[in-house]
Amino acid sequence: MPTDAPSNLPPVLRPERPPVHALADLAARFAVEVRGDVADATLTGITLATADLRPGDVFVAVRGVNRHGAEFAAAAAEKGAVAVITDAEGASLAAASGLPVVVVDDPRGVLGDLSAWVYSTGPDDDLPLLLGTTGTNGKTSVSHILEGILAQLGATTGLSSTAERHIAGQVIVSRLTTPEAYEMHALLALMRERGVEAVAVEVSAQALSRRRVDGIMFDVAGFTNLTHDHLDDYADMREYFEAKLPLFRPDRSRRAVVCIDAETGAEVVRRSEVPTVTVGTPALAADPAAAADADWTVEILDERQIGTEFRLTARDGRTLTTLVPVIGRHMAANAGLAIVMILEAGYTWERLVAALDGGRIEAYLPGRTELVSGETGPAVYVDFGHSPDAFEKTLAAVRRVTPGRVLMLFGADGDRDATKRHDMGRTAVQGSDILVITDHHPRNEEPDSIRATLLEGARRARPDAEVHEFSPPERAIVEAIALVGDGDAILWAGPGHQDYRDIRGVRTPYSARELSRRALRAAGWPVPEPHWPVPYPADSTPSSDPLRQFDSP
Repeated sequence: MPTDAPSNLPPVLRPERPPVHALADLAARFAVEVRGDVADATLTGITLATADLRPGDVFVAVRGVNRHGAEFAAAAAEKGAVAVITDAEGASLAAASGLPVVVVDDPRGVLGDLSAWVYSTGPDDDLPLLLGTTGTNGKTSVSHILEGILAQLGATTGLSSTAERHIAGQVIVSRLTTPEAYEMHALLALMRERGVEAVAVEVSAQALSRRRVDGIMFDVAGFTNLTHDHLDDYADMREYFEAKLPLFRPDRSRRAVVCIDAETGAEVVRRSEVPTVTVGTPALAADPAAAADADWTVEILDERQIGTEFRLTARDGRTLTTLVPVIGRHMAANAGLAIVMILEAGYTWERLVAALDGGRIEAYLPGRTELVSGETGPAVYVDFGHSPDAFEKTLAAVRRVTPGRVLMLFGADGDRDATKRHDMGRTAVQGSDILVITDHHPRNEEPDSIRATLLEGARRARPDAEVHEFSPPERAIVEAIALVGDGDAILWAGPGHQDYRDIRGVRTPYSARELSRRALRAAGWPVPEPHWPVPYPADSTPSSDPLRQFDSP
């Protein structure tokens, strides 16, 4: 974005000792025209946003929806920018800043290659192993499972996911599912600087369409599935699918591992332009026979509250049995995909067997069917899933480990794909015994209208179902817990790990995990100590702590 980023967003992560380049070399490599003197200047960074700009940066100015980034060239100069990179239109706007202007035809289009050059993070540079995962559902889970297994193998790891960024043990909240290209390259340079051996990266369709991973070569690309989502960004499911395919081309990845449980997986295999290995889970697959004929198969052995045990088997008869510490057959499929991606990255089978066989994967998946309740009382799971397919799979997983009733609690995003809302309501009511509809991120929509559409979808599907509507979500979780008892379960889908709600552009502090704990405790049920950051101090007053406004006195 050309304007300053909101101050409450996490900072851009950069190397502490970035390469130093001559501005003249950048101009010689990328410019179609240079205005001003670039002879003696050097640069150490690159950014699109003046809020992220540091002395020594080049400021890339692109045309936005309403304004051209070059309008902020003077502000960039005041903060220490050494040059502006922009198009011909932007060059005229930036002239008054006094900075040299490097003119390129398409500044957004070359941002990835520029960033790779600035940070020496291109395909031919010395980088950690890069494992990128795309798909509608499961990207975050696969990324965290990859990191967990790699750590068990003794690797120093990095992670870039919807939930978090990890750098050799340091944890930072994420800004976007996949960072902008300049952020991504800076992050990789910092990881290299800190001795990271392998990095798991979540790659969204938007990241590919908006060129956020340009200039990056993945050693292994993974594909999970494709289901109804993001039709606010893409005209239809075909366009959405096509947006993911560039990851499986030789300029983006060296090898690929594809889950073929969904029909789209088979098409990815057919159209992949790099060597590709397949993984199938017959118990989940649309075509069980095809899944059983995959290069690797996942067999579900047991499902318990502590996780899902499975066996991974290769065509040549090699087998490995382990447990992923999250409920759901789909999580076993995600884990199988992750294991095979690690094999394709060059880690040996013997090393994986020694770390995992007969044991468990030591991975923490924030907000992914995360159990936040104690040993007695209703089991409360907080999940990030926000699509009909994610609802169906996760509700089925909760059902299989719950002796009593299953209550579903959820809301829907405002200013996002509204075409899936009826299906969200339908899937939620069909998979639960009790349904509670509340708010999520309303953004600039009216929450009442969003809830009405969800309720309509649910009541059309099951007119006789027990359906409740409570707003805001701080109240909804309290009411939900009052509707269930010991042996029952609540699946709160949507918020997952997030620590805010977007209400008319304001990030309002919010934690579904902490709200759940407080509501359970207020109802008299024991709760474990949190293993996530609590956004408010325990002694804060109700007026200053939105999480406490529905606590019992």
